[in-house]
Amino acid sequence: MAGQFVIPIFEERILMIEFELTEDHKALTQTVREFAQKEVAPFIKEWDEKQEFHPEVLKKMGDLNLLGVCVPEEYGGAGFDYISLGLVCEELEAVDTFMRVVMSVHTGLNSLTLYSWGTEDQKRKYLVPQAKGEKLATYGLTEPGAGSDVVGSRSTARRDGDEYVLNGEKMWISLADVADNFLFFCWTDEEKRRKRDHSGMSCFIVERSMKGFSSGTIHGKLGIRAGNTGYFSLQDVRVPKENLVGEEGEGFKIAMFALEQGRYTVAAGATGVIRASRDASVSYALQRETFGTKIANHQLVKQKIAEMESDYQMSHLLWLRAGYLKNTGQANGRATSLAKWQATVRSEKAASMAIEVHGANGYSNDYPVERYLRNCKAAIIYEGTRDIHTLMQADWALGLKTEKPARKSLPPWKAAESER
Repeated sequence: MAGQFVIPIFEERILMIEFELTEDHKALTQTVREFAQKEVAPFIKEWDEKQEFHPEVLKKMGDLNLLGVCVPEEYGGAGFDYISLGLVCEELEAVDTFMRVVMSVHTGLNSLTLYSWGTEDQKRKYLVPQAKGEKLATYGLTEPGAGSDVVGSRSTARRDGDEYVLNGEKMWISLADVADNFLFFCWTDEEKRRKRDHSGMSCFIVERSMKGFSSGTIHGKLGIRAGNTGYFSLQDVRVPKENLVGEEGEGFKIAMFALEQGRYTVAAGATGVIRASRDASVSYALQRETFGTKIANHQLVKQKIAEMESDYQMSHLLWLRAGYLKNTGQANGRATSLAKWQATVRSEKAASMAIEVHGANGYSNDYPVERYLRNCKAAIIYEGTRDIHTLMQADWALGLKTEKPARKSLPPWKAAESER
């Protein structure tokens, strides 16, 4: 069992993880690393400073088939596994968060949801061009007055013959002003909305070109300034009934499934921030001198770097474990939540310590660590806040929350029979 490690997990299950990456994994990692270093690293300081979004980067990601990395080849993707998706996200965010955000909303939240819940016609019409990078997609759940409280949503859909009439506004949406396709979550049962019964929510595919659709960009963000974040509004937008994803009333389940995919990408990406903070600190510590010696020789600097190293290794293993469970079709909500929670919290810690290692220079954008700290703050909020995941993990540990069996979460390259 060379290269393998067997550990008990969550009491009753045994988990065996193969730590040795496949040759495909290694080649993909190298490709993504070279792409990010060549196409983004030399320019990201300027883009961040000017708050410029460069969609040509997304086109290049599509050309490399990264936007469909774990979508089956029959639907235009590369057909890789969830570990591959994690590796891509870690490598991209090690350079800048905006690229990983694209993977989260386009691939994790939208495309993988369409693969698992969409009809064959929906997959052919929407998933294929998204996986090929010909169309960009995103996910609309958060509203001006509803974030973690999903059932606080006010968006609605009313059936009118062979169409639905959609109304509502979504806020803090990545790619809001550039995406072509949107997943829109709303109420289709007004009585259940009044009772806060989430079984009255549904999900629809909306196209930017539909009459009554409008969007805008949010400016003045603390971080991820090179990314596009905004809002979109639907005013009496008519969509054909064929654009209903799943069945009426399944919207909440679909939203939670999508978030689980998104959380996984966030966990892997945040791990990249930890690694980048560590690497920047190591490089600086080996060059900077104080009190007649390199600061790498100061014990408290060593302590910070050691903590970054341990946090990186732990976070990497956590998302790897979640990816393994996804690959094997096992329930992974608990593992994914833990990975997302810990990686994002530790990324904030690592970025903050990296600034301290850099001293006054860390406070300047002449060095990347201040950008790492600004960027990582968002990940502690989206896809479930730090507090939400803390409560979830406590409830699981206390037995107040039971993890449900995997549903529609088998690896996308191994199509599973519908469990509806």
